[in-house]
Amino acid sequence: MTATVSRGPSRWRSGRGLRRRSPLATHRWFATPWLFLLPALTVIVLMVLVPFVNTLQLAFTNSTLLRTGGFVGVDNFRRMFADERFTTALLNSTLYTVCVVPVMVVLPLMLAVLISATDRLAGFFRTTMYLPVVMSPVVVGLIWTNMLDKRGLVNELAGTLGVAAAPFPFLSDRWLLLFSAMFVTVWMGLGYYMVIYLAALVNIDRALYDAAAVDGAGPVRTFLSVTVPGVRSTMALVTVLSSVAAFRVFGEIYVLTNGTGGVGGGDLTMTMLIQREGTGLQARTGYAGAISLVMFVILGGLLLAQLAAQRKQRNT
Repeated sequence: MTATVSRGPSRWRSGRGLRRRSPLATHRWFATPWLFLLPALTVIVLMVLVPFVNTLQLAFTNSTLLRTGGFVGVDNFRRMFADERFTTALLNSTLYTVCVVPVMVVLPLMLAVLISATDRLAGFFRTTMYLPVVMSPVVVGLIWTNMLDKRGLVNELAGTLGVAAAPFPFLSDRWLLLFSAMFVTVWMGLGYYMVIYLAALVNIDRALYDAAAVDGAGPVRTFLSVTVPGVRSTMALVTVLSSVAAFRVFGEIYVLTNGTGGVGGGDLTMTMLIQREGTGLQARTGYAGAISLVMFVILGGLLLAQLAAQRKQRNT
């Protein structure tokens, strides 16, 4: 008797049935990239967009820390432009930006060129110049507060050398205090922007420097004709970053003035005024929101003007 073995369908014999494809394997799921972006987008929404919308809403209310308040229209803005403290803060922040930004654009570039030309001590100078960047603004402010005090190192050294008969009022005079804070800001930011320029200098073709040397160009001419055009886009980036940072200055002046904003509040900046109005039991959060909104508009206009200037320069 012969046994007959029944065979299954041909799809089992060929093994195709063992590898069934999932419907998701053949379908292009459009949401896959967004899953990778979801954590970052969540942080941006919660930490940026939600506070911005909340500030925009508060700017048109008379809310305080303990009271929700109601809609008051543009009353906060009318009060703001009539407030002498706002005028002083806007003047100080604008002056801070005008004085600090040109130094931040040019001086780090010159330091980067000098360090890139030094082979043996390049690492030492890079570390030394970058050290203030990693320091806390509070620590830096305390260091310079002690140095600029009437009995600090700077005045003691000036008295020893006979430069001044009386101590300089670095921390009590309005304008000396403001310019002292500018110096501290420049001192802290030099290393950061210098590293950015160092990365840009590497991308300049060395043949351009050789051609300039053959033509007999000196160091100054080479810097103006080769280095500056080669890092022009980086200079635009540094201008944008330093402008925003200078207009939003807070830590340096806050520590140097011990949180008072100088004598009579003469050295208040925009961020210090927002902090003063928006914190504490007597905080006027609606008024602080209006100041924040004006500051946002000013910074946005500044950035748009710089981008327009860069686009115009690129097209010429």
